[in-house]
Amino acid sequence: MQANRFERQDPSKRSEVTLFLFLTFILIPTLTVGLVGAYGFAIWISQMFLSGPPTG
Repeated sequence: MQANRFERQDPSKRSEVTLFLFLTFILIPTLTVGLVGAYGFAIWISQMFLSGPPTG
């Protein structure tokens, strides 16, 4: 049996820094922009269907 096959290795400092930078500068801003855009789109669609076209 290979007992060492399933041992967990600690991540290196470089991989932790790389993951932190990816999360901080790429993933979180992308998700934030997507969520705000989806919320705005949902509000726009709901206004179109619930309140109808603007009258003036």
